[in-house]
Amino acid sequence: MTTNFENLRIPAAVLDGIRRVGFTQCTEIQERTLPITLEGKDVAGQAQTGTGKTAAFLIAIFTRLLSLPPPPKGHLPSPRALVIAPTRELVVQILKDAQSLGPELPFRMLAVYGGIDYEEQRTALSQGPDILIGTPGRLIDYLKQKVYDFRRLQMLVIDEADRMFDMGFIRDLRYMLRKMPPYHARQSMLFSATLSFRVMELAYEHMNNPVKIEVSPEQVTVELVEQRLYHVEQAQKFSLLLGILKTEPWERILIFVNTKREGERLEARLKQHGFHARAITGDLPQKTRLKVIEQFRAKTLPILVATDVASRGLHIEAVSHVINYDLPQDPKDYVHRIGRTARAGATGHAISLVCEEFAFSLEEIEALIGNKIPVIWAEDKDFFTPLPEPPRHEYRRHGPPQHGRPHQPSSPHGRGPGGPRPQNRQRRTGQH
Repeated sequence: MTTNFENLRIPAAVLDGIRRVGFTQCTEIQERTLPITLEGKDVAGQAQTGTGKTAAFLIAIFTRLLSLPPPPKGHLPSPRALVIAPTRELVVQILKDAQSLGPELPFRMLAVYGGIDYEEQRTALSQGPDILIGTPGRLIDYLKQKVYDFRRLQMLVIDEADRMFDMGFIRDLRYMLRKMPPYHARQSMLFSATLSFRVMELAYEHMNNPVKIEVSPEQVTVELVEQRLYHVEQAQKFSLLLGILKTEPWERILIFVNTKREGERLEARLKQHGFHARAITGDLPQKTRLKVIEQFRAKTLPILVATDVASRGLHIEAVSHVINYDLPQDPKDYVHRIGRTARAGATGHAISLVCEEFAFSLEEIEALIGNKIPVIWAEDKDFFTPLPEPPRHEYRRHGPPQHGRPHQPSSPHGRGPGGPRPQNRQRRTGQH
């Protein structure tokens, strides 16, 4: 039986924000963690992105800070609550969620992360926000410069702890933890997609006897996602992708690739064929990256190409399709990727193009999710002959489609106007 937020000891001001964003009943992670965190106890929770964990810890922060007296001011400004996240996109999303849930609450909230104006963030931080959200690198930069300290810290959240390890942030995280009040003098929450031994070691070392909560284990993928895969030669992947884009009824598509170079290449080729697409990669300037994500969120950009690192923290509703153009090498990334669709109770589609280069990871992925992914055998009609690929130096030069319409082949076999006749293709067997 699902719990209503009104049944929990949440102040009216916080409930108003919950109603404003349209929440009525708790998700499983909220139902199991909030009764504990609202009492001031520590929690180590396992939950995938998209299960409501961000709202779970924000509601706890708002409720607890309203009830706790502010500590005395010190020589340097200090946040009362700190949320540490591994990526810039996730930090930005957490701040947006906090502003949506608590617009009338008397808390100053600030996000600090790399890629935007350093001095502007420094000035804002020196003014003393109540709730600080940031990535480890930028937080430590300002900490070492004595722009702020952690002496007044009352609440700590470590989000996506497993990614902190994967991205090499664990030393930075431990450095900050040593600068904070002792674990018994603050309330701490840790969330991770997996509560592995190393994550729990961190929890037991720096938290006050945390209650372990496991929700939606990593083996269970999103039930509402319709998964399928095509076995296809590497050389024919783009041809099949064109066929999918031209025949599949889709609204917004998120396409995953494994490398920055492939992301830029795919963006250029899609634009060449009249599709409005952009790629976000690790070296894209932060302002540009946030602008692209906002366009995708606002539905003015229908196709977003992303690497796994660049896509961390994407919380975008109504993504109809996720396409694994490259099958991920880490099975856990498959679960993360397909979780970008079928959010907030909607249905979604996950399509994987399995080529000879990345097929070796399929067996591990299916072992992790506990199911065989249904195979669709592509036929000749499913392939569209692409235009000659643009040279690499023209990547990112292409603008939006000139006429707002995708390139249309002049025949069922995908022969474009004046283009070459399609080559004879053999039936795909999936054996590489």
